[in-house]
Amino acid sequence: MSGYDIERYLNVRSAYGASFGPDGERLSFLMDTTGTSQVWTLEEPRGWPEQRTFYEERVTFASWSPERPELIFGMDEGGNERAQLFRLDAETGEIENLTAMPDAKHRWGGWSHDGERFAFTSNRRDESVFDVYVQGRDETGDDAALVYEGDGWLSLSGWSPDDSRLLVSQAYSNFDQDLYVLDLEADEPALEHLTPHEGDVRYQSASWAPDGDGLYLVTDEGDADTLYLAYLDLEGGARSAPETRAGSKATRESEQLEPVIDGDGWNVDGVAVDDETGRFVCSRNVEGYTELTVGEFDADEPTAYETFPEPDLPGGISGGVSFGPDAERFAISTSGDTVNTNVFIVDVETGEAERWTSAPTAGIPPETFDGSELVSVESFDELEVPGFLTLPDDRETGDDGADVDGGDGVPVIVDIHGGPESQRRPSFSSVKQYFLDRGYAYFEPNVRGSSGYGADYAALDDVEKRLDSVADIEACVEWLRDHPAIDPDRIAAKGGSYGGFMVLAALTEYPDLWAAGVDVVGIANFVTFLENTGDWRRELREAEYGSLAEDREFLAEISPINNVERIDAPLFVLHGENDPRVPVGEAEQIAEKAAEQGVPVRKLIFEDEGHGFSKLENRIEAYSAIADFLDEHV
Repeated sequence: MSGYDIERYLNVRSAYGASFGPDGERLSFLMDTTGTSQVWTLEEPRGWPEQRTFYEERVTFASWSPERPELIFGMDEGGNERAQLFRLDAETGEIENLTAMPDAKHRWGGWSHDGERFAFTSNRRDESVFDVYVQGRDETGDDAALVYEGDGWLSLSGWSPDDSRLLVSQAYSNFDQDLYVLDLEADEPALEHLTPHEGDVRYQSASWAPDGDGLYLVTDEGDADTLYLAYLDLEGGARSAPETRAGSKATRESEQLEPVIDGDGWNVDGVAVDDETGRFVCSRNVEGYTELTVGEFDADEPTAYETFPEPDLPGGISGGVSFGPDAERFAISTSGDTVNTNVFIVDVETGEAERWTSAPTAGIPPETFDGSELVSVESFDELEVPGFLTLPDDRETGDDGADVDGGDGVPVIVDIHGGPESQRRPSFSSVKQYFLDRGYAYFEPNVRGSSGYGADYAALDDVEKRLDSVADIEACVEWLRDHPAIDPDRIAAKGGSYGGFMVLAALTEYPDLWAAGVDVVGIANFVTFLENTGDWRRELREAEYGSLAEDREFLAEISPINNVERIDAPLFVLHGENDPRVPVGEAEQIAEKAAEQGVPVRKLIFEDEGHGFSKLENRIEAYSAIADFLDEHV
């Protein structure tokens, strides 16, 4: 044990979200040196960066203009997720609020190629739906032109190469989307539907091809269980909706969608395309690790491509690609269990990667960070559940599984991800490294319902099958109890958001397994959660959990608040007062009801946070309190 406190670990920094300036000589990125993510710029590898924004609130993205020394960034207030868009003049440092409508959400849609306009979607008109707006670079507020009134969750995937059209995505759930083109030059702009389908089909990470006559995207259209890279020809006329077998996924019948790269049993989870050169970077998620393909599409045959050497990047998890001018280089963020997040610049043709940012590790030697092991646990129905187990560095097991250190087992934190359509991957976590340094083991399961393992796996927890995922947690805990390095009587559950629900459900369904539970911004009651979540989110969340109109009785039945009398383990509940996703009332009610049952309960509410804790001082307070709570009860 090195003995560093939580404040030291939370001062391990991350640099990510890079964007090339128009001349390719400057790079912007986000870094949390001041305690919240702010905009920084850099002109040379490992040079001295210049801080550009100085807010107490977190900046969520930054994007350089393609033509001018200026960038647009997004920022909300107090974690309320109602992001506003700001323009930063990189020469003068002047910042202007371009949207100035604090009650509305603004979702960035990109610069036009000439840098004169930008696009976004917003729920200004109706909080429950998103419309498409186009705004001049020097316009503000009401100057934005509402170019299309939406009726759902709309987002933008960029301008066509000639800036005459916008690529629009509509999401019905995390596993069902549609793509449209919006012609901005039409007298009355309307959406042209590109992806008519039946059943749930994913159309994601869409990018324009260089000639504007097609799109590259990842999809599972057809009978595919996992995502593959495809090319969609826009010149072949309208697509008709494919017929499907009852209960099946949509079947690919149109020759306009052509496969380009298959994931070979794993998701091709994203693609970035330079729409001038056709150069691209696509990523494949293999058991949680990133595998990159770098190449260039053929100008005459859009499904043909040549590949370049795969870059040698540390850590195993990479993403967030930004091409430089002429696509000779690209910026990418990389991370790993023992590697904090930094930005690298990669030469496309050679694959040579050079680290540009210097996010520090707060003086903690990186060699003291502990790496995880990918394991598999058989659940109640013989389903194999993957997870990542990390042991403190003074505990090792041999090839036969025996504890080579001997002695008593260590306590373990079972940290359950949110989503539920998310995935725990072996990226850097200062919180995890802190608890490992304190002598805890760390187990991160990807129970049924997680993304990254195919659509079928992700659907195994839908609606009436919700508690099957909680049974996966029980199987994981039984596996841990048999592990020679683990103390079976000192197992704690921890999780955030939907992971907070999983903690509460695990404590109510399997109360004898736990020494303690930590619920961070979690769901306690699905009925009140769906009633009170942001209007713009309700339909998307009902697609996963079940609807209030049709499934209210079942939602109430599985809600931990209605089974609170089963909780035996001490419970710590943490939440943000401004949470627009899981309202703070979820924390209030479970803490009150559990305490009435005689359960030791601690509650901590942050008035200036939302769905999670973004400010350093709040993170220090939260995780110091969690550490004290676990030390007391585990």
